[in-house]
Amino acid sequence: MNKALGNHILIEFMNCDPAILNDVATIEKNMVDAASKAGATVINSTFHHFSPYGVSGVVVIQESHLAIHTWPEWGYSAVDLFTCGEIDAWISFDYLKKSFGSDSYSAIEMKRGSVNLLKRSDFKISNIDKSSTNQWRNPDFHTRNVWFTDKDEDQALSLRYTGEILHDQQSPFQRVRILESYKYGKILTLDNMVMTTQKDEYHYHEMISHIAMFTHHNPQNILVIGGGDGGTVREILRHENVKKVTMVEIDNEVIEACKKHLPEIACALDNPKLELIVADGISFVKNAPDNFYDIIIVDGSDPVGPAQGLFSVEFYKNCYRALKDDGILVSQGESPKFNEKVFVELNSTLKNIFGKNKTNVSLFFIPTYPTGMWSFQYGIKNSQQNYQLEKITNNTAIDEFVAKQNLRYYNSQVRLGSFALPNFVKNLIS
Repeated sequence: MNKALGNHILIEFMNCDPAILNDVATIEKNMVDAASKAGATVINSTFHHFSPYGVSGVVVIQESHLAIHTWPEWGYSAVDLFTCGEIDAWISFDYLKKSFGSDSYSAIEMKRGSVNLLKRSDFKISNIDKSSTNQWRNPDFHTRNVWFTDKDEDQALSLRYTGEILHDQQSPFQRVRILESYKYGKILTLDNMVMTTQKDEYHYHEMISHIAMFTHHNPQNILVIGGGDGGTVREILRHENVKKVTMVEIDNEVIEACKKHLPEIACALDNPKLELIVADGISFVKNAPDNFYDIIIVDGSDPVGPAQGLFSVEFYKNCYRALKDDGILVSQGESPKFNEKVFVELNSTLKNIFGKNKTNVSLFFIPTYPTGMWSFQYGIKNSQQNYQLEKITNNTAIDEFVAKQNLRYYNSQVRLGSFALPNFVKNLIS
């Protein structure tokens, strides 16, 4: 019998559970456990999730490695098991087949590094440059390198996280998960898209709220559509003159997950000034009374899933109708670099409804949103107050408020600068 340095099994698992194949944390755990079941010593694991589908990863073991790539939409995964020494990789095979829910497979076993074809050289470790080996020390524990990736067909954002999932529920509308990243703290994701993180959420929530709040002469009755994490409501309720905020969020799972795991963002969801309604915001606005709200803030996700209707002409016509004559609309406006088409279409819709001279765009920067550049878009309804978003005279009041509330992004200078648009953005909306 020919001896070999390694044993290599190439496997195709078919008819697997798609949900498992698209869950990077589960895949990473299964691959690590498969190595351990076979008696291997795990050194490192590195895994990436690709939105919307697919996981790639490798488990480095002292005896070589286990690697995988999955195609959840096809129920298919390709797995490499490469072991040296006395490790029986078929134990790993059996474990993974069961873990993935596969009912069919193909497998090819190959011997690698046939000893009969090789000649062993007699070299001494002492002859190797010690300076290069001394720069690296193997860790005494299993290090994990698990990555969450939010991407479209052309670009992606990846964040390394611990591999643990704090919350994972499939609601009637979307998959709601909370992960913990190393750089940005806890992350709320909806259908594998980053919605908010502990470390940069204030960029978004301060900018979506305070520009309109400091523009309107007396904002007392505010409607928020979406915003289930609670950050926008938290910022609005910093203003003492507000009498009532109505928040309409379609997915109660988002609310409960954020209350439990992101309480610093969701801290105002129990405020007595807030009426929290779990319902479809599109239908709510359709049935809202005329001339009722001072400000309407549309704090929705990207135009997919339950948020898709938040970008329709009919929805914004209903918002216009529900605003008081001096009311202001604020909408999450997408990115002029990431979602150019939606960004332009929303701007055109608002111009047609509110009028070209009554609409505006502000830009801000948030690291965990694709491209980092994002926008809010505004419509002002027939204002007799001559509101000018890009020009303010209450700088002192703003800066006193900023200092008192300890805001971390918004201030009077940032506000003014947010309306200074790059030429390519001006060209997009012209």
